Amino acid sequence: MPLRPFAVALLTGILALGAGSTGADGRSSPPPVTLPGTAQIELTAGPDGGRPYRLLVSEPREEVEPPDDGYPVLFVLDGNAHFAAFHAARRLQKRFAATIVVGVGYPTDKPLDFERRSYDFSPPAPPSRNDPPQGGDAAFLETLSRHIVPAIAERYPVDRNRLSVFGHSFGGMFALHALFTRPGLFSDYVVASPSLWWQHDYLLDEERRFVARVKTGRVDVRDVSVLLVAGSRETPQTIQDARAQAKRLRPLSAHGLRTAFHLQPGEGHMSLPPAIVTRTLRQVFTARRY
Repeated sequence: MPLRPFAVALLTGILALGAGSTGADGRSSPPPVTLPGTAQIELTAGPDGGRPYRLLVSEPREEVEPPDDGYPVLFVLDGNAHFAAFHAARRLQKRFAATIVVGVGYPTDKPLDFERRSYDFSPPAPPSRNDPPQGGDAAFLETLSRHIVPAIAERYPVDRNRLSVFGHSFGGMFALHALFTRPGLFSDYVVASPSLWWQHDYLLDEERRFVARVKTGRVDVRDVSVLLVAGSRETPQTIQDARAQAKRLRPLSAHGLRTAFHLQPGEGHMSLPPAIVTRTLRQVFTARRY
């Protein structure tokens, strides 16, 4: 189904410093904290009138000239939860000055919008198991390609050959779905604690078709990397599944695909993302090409 046009409202300076607010008891609350070097884009896109998204942008340093081919961009799924950690790590390390990080989130103050992410990151489910509603992964992938990436490219010079994605849990499952079904959209994938067990390992069929396309030359995976990560304190199933996924993809190195697995010591399912922020930035921003 074709996607309808969307409306974009751009707000520079995310969490702009204001005068605070007054509560029911008459006391004034302090103003919100600002994140210097950021911007916020409110975007409505998708089928049936679209759905609202909030893009949180960690901008390149003003004094840094863009690379000749444009800035490499990392898209971080569940941006409400993970953006601040990625922004701080990127801003503190000069080697990432000429890069962009985009948190792809939702218009909420909660770290995770359970219902929205459940829909956006998942395949269709039978009616008896469709609570919360699922099945939006194809539409969300189209939204990323046709609207979210262009919204960033309209504001910044972007290297379309160096777009990468970070996804955790359901987001990691979606990142692999993107690799298997739209392999030309991103060049680097960081897949943390992916929910590979979902719907009886439904990704296996997509994986088999992807592998066949690579081996027959229909998909070019040169300059493409996949890093699978799990925490040492996660369930044995999560660790085994992520390790096995990396092992199955490793033979595609003969066609140029770079695949690795990393077990992060001491981290559980929810503590893993902030623990691997710098590892993720190195993975997607330091690869040499050409």
